[in-house]
Amino acid sequence: MYNNLRQYLPGESPVHRRDPRVKIIAVVALSLITLHTNPVGLALVFVVVAGVILVAQIPPVSLLTTLKPVMPLFILLFLLHLFFTPGTPLPPFPIGLVSITYEGLYQGLFLVGKFLLLVVAASVLTLTTSPSELTMGMERLLRPLRFVGISSHDLAMMLSLALRFMPILLEESSNIKEAQLARGAVFNSGGPLKKARAISSLVIPLSTGIFRRCEELINAMEARGYQPGPRTYLKELTFDPGDYLVLAVVLLITVVAVLL
Repeated sequence: MYNNLRQYLPGESPVHRRDPRVKIIAVVALSLITLHTNPVGLALVFVVVAGVILVAQIPPVSLLTTLKPVMPLFILLFLLHLFFTPGTPLPPFPIGLVSITYEGLYQGLFLVGKFLLLVVAASVLTLTTSPSELTMGMERLLRPLRFVGISSHDLAMMLSLALRFMPILLEESSNIKEAQLARGAVFNSGGPLKKARAISSLVIPLSTGIFRRCEELINAMEARGYQPGPRTYLKELTFDPGDYLVLAVVLLITVVAVLL
């Protein structure tokens, strides 16, 4: 079972009970702060996110699993900054043509830390908010777009379906890879042509599976009478005092981060 960016972990924590619009706004605000802040502001965001994780009682394994797919990219990003950023060499470097600088180490850690926080913040949102609540929250937040002829519900539905398909695609790609390995496929050895042939053995059946699942989804939605356009919900979203308090805290953190 995949514990990923979409999987919802039911709970009764204060984070789970918050209005999805509040959580979406908080994640967007913290993401903007993370991308445009200095190390002090980044540390502040880290403390806030860590506190939210503790309050939400999210298992550490769930968060670590969400980072697994993006770790190779983060490692590559860190190494690029570590080895190719000019500056003061870090002893005992340089060794031959290889040099590691203080500036490269700092920039690599700082940049990777930013992206790690972005992924963790997005994971906290989806782990504590059900897909239906996410759809409702996004639909409400995007409603002003109706004045320019864009359906907020259609946009929210597309985002919700994209989140819903992510674990399905990950699971199907894993199953296909295991099946190809059982048939003798080799993915990590040989020349470029051999690796390309091995990868094609994954891409073709995965693409076929994607189109098949899309067709099944379309048929299921049509069978249930789905029609695009405005919809009503059994439970309407309303702010409570806790939601207003969270919004005020997010605004305060944003102001402090900007000043820092």
